[in-house]
Amino acid sequence: MKHHLAWLALTAALSAPLATRAELPTGAPAPDFSAPASLGGQVFTFKLAQALAQGPVVLYFYPAAFTQGCTIEARNFAEATDDYKALGATVIGVSADDIDTLKKFSVSECRSKFAVAADGDQSIMKAYDAQHDRRPDYAKRVSYVISPDGKILYAYTDMNPDHHVANTLQALRDWRAKQPQASK
Repeated sequence: MKHHLAWLALTAALSAPLATRAELPTGAPAPDFSAPASLGGQVFTFKLAQALAQGPVVLYFYPAAFTQGCTIEARNFAEATDDYKALGATVIGVSADDIDTLKKFSVSECRSKFAVAADGDQSIMKAYDAQHDRRPDYAKRVSYVISPDGKILYAYTDMNPDHHVANTLQALRDWRAKQPQASK
């Protein structure tokens, strides 16, 4: 009986899903980066520090351009672009896709509303603990809100794309409500 229970416990442990690593914690410094990016099919170098000088940044990682969930998420972010701009925020999506793929994705799925950056060596994903647990050459779906002073305000991980936009907008609204009136 004792061996049977041990076998059941081992079997359950091995068949359980792999634990998802936690994203960077709230208050942690956001790792700085620059990367080739595309906005409306035009290639440029996205620099986080430069974007933060303009206001908060919503940095979201997604597994691969033109896949079902990533297309839904990109369209959701595109539809909410005016809401992000009203809150003074820049949106940037990051994946391991090459820049040629992202040139197309930035036009068709991002609707030329926000930039997407290429992280071919996964260095940005690694810095933000955004590598997929089972496929480390892909990003897991994680969204960050970064304050202008370079700190993580909010992090959300869920492979379902449905709540990333609403959650990051709410985090920005909450942050904005705490700011002195002069910066609103």
